Amino acid sequence: MRNNLLVLAGAVIGGLIGHFAFLRLTHHGYYGLVLPGGLAGLGAGAFKSRSVVISICCGILSLGFGIYSEWRYAPFLDDNSLSYFLIHLSQLSRTTLIMIALGGIIGFWVPFRRRSLLHSSER
Repeated sequence: MRNNLLVLAGAVIGGLIGHFAFLRLTHHGYYGLVLPGGLAGLGAGAFKSRSVVISICCGILSLGFGIYSEWRYAPFLDDNSLSYFLIHLSQLSRTTLIMIALGGIIGFWVPFRRRSLLHSSER
């Protein structure tokens, strides 16, 4: 149980670092939307967990960090609320959606891979 909480805490800390790094990069003209989700996954991967559910939670958290970061960076002009942004996610560019999805995949895969490496070392 303690390891699961550490994995989730690592994901949250990594996601926050990724969020602020993404916003900082945008001020310099770069668009690294994969950072919030990717760093959430790397933060989660710093700790060991045997649970697939925790890996799925980290993937969902990573997607959330990516969506939130994009909303903070470029809300819709019609309505800048988060609820409007979530309803109209499908209107985002393909590149934006792919980068959010890649962050989510990394956020899931790193703790999941760490889990499978843990199982293989026990055999």
